[in-house]
Amino acid sequence: MDGNRMSAARRHLMSWGVGRALPGRPGQEYAGAATVVLENPRHLAEVLGSDLVGPHTVVLAPGRVPENADAPGPLVVGYQGSLSEPGGDLSIDDSFFLQTQDYATSAYMSVIGATLIRVTEEADFEAFLADADHAHAEGEFAAFATDPAVQLADVSALGAGPASDGPATRLYVGEEGGLSTSPWGRRLGGLGDGFASVVAAWDRANAETAHPCAVALGDTVPEDVRTAALTERPWLGRYLAALAAVRELRARGLDGVRVSGFGGRLAPDLAGSSGAADADGAGLPLLLWTDEAAYVHALGAGRTFRVGLAAGVLAETLLACGSLDAAAEHADRDRLREVEAFFAEAGVELRSTGLLGAGA
Repeated sequence: MDGNRMSAARRHLMSWGVGRALPGRPGQEYAGAATVVLENPRHLAEVLGSDLVGPHTVVLAPGRVPENADAPGPLVVGYQGSLSEPGGDLSIDDSFFLQTQDYATSAYMSVIGATLIRVTEEADFEAFLADADHAHAEGEFAAFATDPAVQLADVSALGAGPASDGPATRLYVGEEGGLSTSPWGRRLGGLGDGFASVVAAWDRANAETAHPCAVALGDTVPEDVRTAALTERPWLGRYLAALAAVRELRARGLDGVRVSGFGGRLAPDLAGSSGAADADGAGLPLLLWTDEAAYVHALGAGRTFRVGLAAGVLAETLLACGSLDAAAEHADRDRLREVEAFFAEAGVELRSTGLLGAGA
């Protein structure tokens, strides 16, 4: 397989596993799902003949498949192994390997390469919540969950919300032809059903719950259990964003990373504050720091800015207080304005859930 095809396969595979749309993909402007994973190779022809796929879809099917590099239509990629068995390995063309691991045992496993960690049973969900609670209270994140080689699967069902998940992003075709967004997901239909029908089923499932996504873990965690856990922890989306931010800094070789609002603050006088503006908002930038520097991680833009610790305190104060007037009770107003203006020019808003612009 040539490099471009392999790169596309890897990007689509991770998008499918995590449940997040690929950057820059308009989604509904394309026909069918962005990525489709088959459990049974006998379903390949039927899938390719359906409107579940479009010309921009990447289809991953077990075994070796004919090369179609020059053919119009979906890119079909063969794989060996499994994407649904905990502890299983997947390989593509003997050059890319991905391990799937269940959450509860991941703390005891060594990460030796790209790994997708899944909630495969209720015990996994409980372990995930326990690690999240500990990080929120103490500021200590599970080492395996912040390993740069690791990605958590199905984050939309764990508190990140369904913003870019759903059938337009991913589909899974089970052994018997059932359709969902993940191997442990709620059934949305079967082969023979049109794409619009599958999307409608996904919409109905999420209309019935207070905390979408109700599909990705629908056959694993009872919906009332999942909903209760997310209701008790409105900060889970921010926790998942923090895991991703810490992974990014660890990939740069940084250790001992702390995250503002998780077990403490960089600014000592903010440490005991209640009702902080950045307590729950998953869209707000994150303030992280080490002993040497602070980092502002802008979630929507996918950018991280390194600043001095003093500037980090000012950025954190704006994030935690939510307004310049409130922040000025803790720090110099003019310096706060300077820091706010610096980030605004870069397209990052420190006092709202949105970004001023995408930036470059």
